[in-house]
Amino acid sequence: MTNTTHFGYQTVAEEEKARKVAEVFHSVAAKYDVMNDVMSAGLHRIWKAFTIAQAGIRPGFKVLDIAGGTGDLAKAFAKQAGPSGEVWLTDINESMLRVGRDRLLNKGLATPALLCDAEKLPFPNNYFDRVSVAFGLRNMTHKDAALAEMQRVLKPGGKLLVLEFSKVWEPLKKPYDVYSFSVLPWLGKRIANDAESYRYLAESIRMHPDQETLKTMMQAAGLSRVEYFNLTAGVAALHTGIKL
Repeated sequence: MTNTTHFGYQTVAEEEKARKVAEVFHSVAAKYDVMNDVMSAGLHRIWKAFTIAQAGIRPGFKVLDIAGGTGDLAKAFAKQAGPSGEVWLTDINESMLRVGRDRLLNKGLATPALLCDAEKLPFPNNYFDRVSVAFGLRNMTHKDAALAEMQRVLKPGGKLLVLEFSKVWEPLKKPYDVYSFSVLPWLGKRIANDAESYRYLAESIRMHPDQETLKTMMQAAGLSRVEYFNLTAGVAALHTGIKL
């Protein structure tokens, strides 16, 4: 019997979800940064800056950036870890990874870039000081498996940082829904010539676990001292956890 999962509001076979998510990101890769700026009015840069500050990268750290996309976090981490550090940019989508790798090279950062699945990380146990995933977890089919893999590759004392869209403050829910399902696909059509991909992104946010549920999932994956920070009234949230 075929296992099913959700792709936005659709129910699809698990293997079909991976293909559909890949199609979305192949489609939007070239305009990804422009659309992020337009969609969030630049707020995604503030959310990422907060995440970078919470990561506390020091020279010599080994860092894994999962679903790193266009490389915003990896770029900052590579500068902070310095030449004695090791920062890996990874993504399951080749189009996104190419954009991120090229951006890092253009900044003079020869950071290793690897095409890989977060649910099957090709790294040894207890290797990284920090693992991050920004706006990628909600697209993963088996989030529990991905979180367990992130915990596995962390060193004892290492920190996982998960930045993701989350459950917005209740009084803002109606205007946020109008924006997400009317304005966002229109912007996608005008800027990236792709309304459907941005309609999926809006739906995927609604299907993602809320703040407390994700906290529980991270604890179930073996992380301790899990906490979260609501950003912009819960439009996004940063969850952090420590491997003890």
